Amino acid sequence: MATTTTTTKKMTKREMFEQIKGKYPLTAEEVAFIDHEIELLTKKNSADKKPTAKQEANATIKSAIQTVMEAHPNQLFTVSELMKKVPNLPEDMSNQRMSALIRQMVEAGLVKRTEVQRKAYFSLA
Repeated sequence: MATTTTTTKKMTKREMFEQIKGKYPLTAEEVAFIDHEIELLTKKNSADKKPTAKQEANATIKSAIQTVMEAHPNQLFTVSELMKKVPNLPEDMSNQRMSALIRQMVEAGLVKRTEVQRKAYFSLA
């Protein structure tokens, strides 16, 4: 006996309001209410959100990594080497976190990743 699974996408609040507005006869007051609710949802989702404390700390670490790399422009660094060379790293800094920050810098085009004998090295882009 074969089992089939179906996935149904749950409607968002905005989609619900749009559907109600389109399907049912509503008074002007009800339409105004729905439009107001949709406007509130838009404001909530598009609000300029300031970065969290962790994001600010990560930005500081990324700039310190870039400063170290700029001081040694022709050198290739491993994550472990950067852990030793970058000053003022937090005590809870791990290789995994450093690697994640460097990967973000690679994706942003700030750092170039080079692989030599299956070992990753990083330099300025």
